[in-house]
Amino acid sequence: MARTLTIGPDTDVLVIGLTSSENGPSIAPDDLFGDVLTADVRAELLDQLGAVGAKGKAEELTRVPAPAGLDNVTSVLAVGLGAADKVDAEQIRRSAGVAGRSLNGTELVATTLSGLDLGAAAEGFYLGAYSFNPFRSEKSAPKPDEQPVARIEFLVPEADFGEEALFRAQLIAEAVATARDFVNTPPSHLFPAEFASRAQVLAEAAGLEVEVLDEKALEAGGYGGVLGVGKGSSRPPRLVRLSYSGGPKKIALVGKGITFDTGGISIKPAQNMENMTSDMAGAAAVIATTLLAARLSLPVTVTATVPMAENMPSATAQRPGDVLTQYGGTTVEVLNTDAEGRLILADAIVRAAEDSPDYLIDVATLTGAQMVALGTRTPGVMGTDDFRDRVARLSREVGENGWAMPLPAELRADLNSKIADLANVAQHRWGGMLSAALFLKEFVPEDVEWAHLDVAGPAYNTGGPFGYIGKGGTGVPVRTLIAVIEDIAGE
Repeated sequence: MARTLTIGPDTDVLVIGLTSSENGPSIAPDDLFGDVLTADVRAELLDQLGAVGAKGKAEELTRVPAPAGLDNVTSVLAVGLGAADKVDAEQIRRSAGVAGRSLNGTELVATTLSGLDLGAAAEGFYLGAYSFNPFRSEKSAPKPDEQPVARIEFLVPEADFGEEALFRAQLIAEAVATARDFVNTPPSHLFPAEFASRAQVLAEAAGLEVEVLDEKALEAGGYGGVLGVGKGSSRPPRLVRLSYSGGPKKIALVGKGITFDTGGISIKPAQNMENMTSDMAGAAAVIATTLLAARLSLPVTVTATVPMAENMPSATAQRPGDVLTQYGGTTVEVLNTDAEGRLILADAIVRAAEDSPDYLIDVATLTGAQMVALGTRTPGVMGTDDFRDRVARLSREVGENGWAMPLPAELRADLNSKIADLANVAQHRWGGMLSAALFLKEFVPEDVEWAHLDVAGPAYNTGGPFGYIGKGGTGVPVRTLIAVIEDIAGE
């Protein structure tokens, strides 16, 4: 909820921003909220904060009792924004997220961070306070003082309410949370058929067109990549198509939906395999983004093509050395069954291209090489040069940090097969992220603007919380995708 300048009764915490400088911390913004933060209140707050060592460093938290002149408030939480000349929307988002994560057990919070950037503050608080607890019994369910903050009121100047910015921020944050929920749901409860069913329910509620292909329809349609990956599991694969029609420009989204990845016959090491519950994060992101495009009524057409499979070892699993026929007729020699994501994506890309899209974006937790090259927080962006750079730039603008990567021509020959059109992996370890993208490029029409996002690390946080990101699913790259779609809609 957004409000004007008056703080209501029974406010537990007022969250303010604090910038740092050589002369000590300052309250930001410094030119608004004079009716609430009078000169005397500001002076007393700065004295209190200075006395307990607050510096205003980025994402630093300092909580003090409310000064006597600050009516209706029990305490003040100052969150650091860093140097004043470097405060941007992403820093506000991060600082709001840190504050949101610290307010568990709080009923009512008001904040002046909204005076800096209402949308960024709203996104940060919402995503920072996110939690996922549906699988906890009463034994470990969060206690009242562990529950996320119940209500946040955003203080804004009455003349500049910003209702549209708040509404947009709420929808974006909800879409990110939808993607996080999918990723955080364990594979025991989110296998291909169930994933398809949940996507269908959400899409139909949003008024989208939905098509679900089961294993029989996939067989009849010649989807050899999806079937090849999924045939080792007792839980058969699916392919889901969601379509929102809002305008003449066509955007195709494709997302990798491996609901669990053991590596198949080329089985992964046991250590950390549980994190492969996140191998459907690309699918989660494109489903959530398509729903978001509809909720924002964007004047474009967005179609998500989402292949879903479980990669398991069994007597029926595909073997290293097998040859499969992808949708569209390309044959692929499977040298490593743990390079399965590109096989299901290839089928989906060819199907998506049949709609003659103007732009095609695929998203996948595709390679461990992404993390080797760029770390766990920086998506690799590959594709057609201009569109790749555009997607990477917009990703950085929204704080998801996409980085443009090349597709060196000399790596393409390493994907040649002795017996088929292509091999699914190169026979060396160099440039694995780039080689995977070069494999996908073989299935993308030359006249389509294409971007491939490898989010193997950024989609799932196995470390401690930071900013507005908690442990587990992050929702990356939903905000990148919607920024790109909005940018295309504005052409």
